[in-house]
Amino acid sequence: MFQPLIELASRRCVAYEALTRFPADSPWTTSEWFAAARDAGVSHVLELEAIAAALRHVDEIPQESALAINVSPTVAVTAQFFELVAPVADRLIIELTEHEPVDDYAALVSSLAGLRSLGARIAVDDAGAGFASMRHILRLAPDIVKLDLSLTQGIEEDPRLHALTSALVEFAGKTDVLVSAEGIETAAELNALRKLGIAHGQGYLLGMPGPLGAHLN
Repeated sequence: MFQPLIELASRRCVAYEALTRFPADSPWTTSEWFAAARDAGVSHVLELEAIAAALRHVDEIPQESALAINVSPTVAVTAQFFELVAPVADRLIIELTEHEPVDDYAALVSSLAGLRSLGARIAVDDAGAGFASMRHILRLAPDIVKLDLSLTQGIEEDPRLHALTSALVEFAGKTDVLVSAEGIETAAELNALRKLGIAHGQGYLLGMPGPLGAHLN
C-alpha cells in the first residue's frame, strides 16, 4: 500500500510512502510478520523483498513525486540494499527506522553517502519516539526529519507537544532540514502544524493508505 506525503503550503503530493501489507486473511499483523522473521533470523531477507516490491512501482509515480521506502540500519549498510536501490536512487526518499541499535555509524553514514551522491534523500523516521531517532539526526544529518505521531496528535491543545515540536522545527531550520509530521488526523492538528512551519504532512486527514493506482486517479 502507499500513503501520500503532502506539502502543507501547496497541498501538492511530494512523495508516496510504501507500506508493507500482508494478505487480509493472515492471522498476523505486519509487525508480527517482521517479528517472526527476526526470530527466524531472516528479517533482512523479508525487508529486502518488501523494498523490492515497492520499487516495482517507482515508474508509475509521477516524476515530480518521490517514492519513500523504509529500511533498517542493519539492511541499509548491505551491498544487497545498495545494488537494489542505486538504479533509482534519484527517485527515492530513504527512511531510516529505529527498531534496532546502530553498531557502526561510520559504516551507515558511508553507505548513505553513496546513495545521496546518486540523488537519494535521507529521512529519519519516527523522530521523538525514542532516543535512537535523536542520535540518527545528529549523526546522519538527514535531509528530512519525520515527526512521530506521538508529537503530532493533539498538538493543538498540548503546550508541551507544541513546545517540543517548535524546538525541533527551529533546530531543523538552522541545519537546513525539512520537517515532516506523521499521523495527522484532524484539521486542528493540521492548522497547528502549519503554523509551526512544518513543511510536509502525512496522515489519514491527508490521504489513507491504499493502492498506488487509487491515489494517482
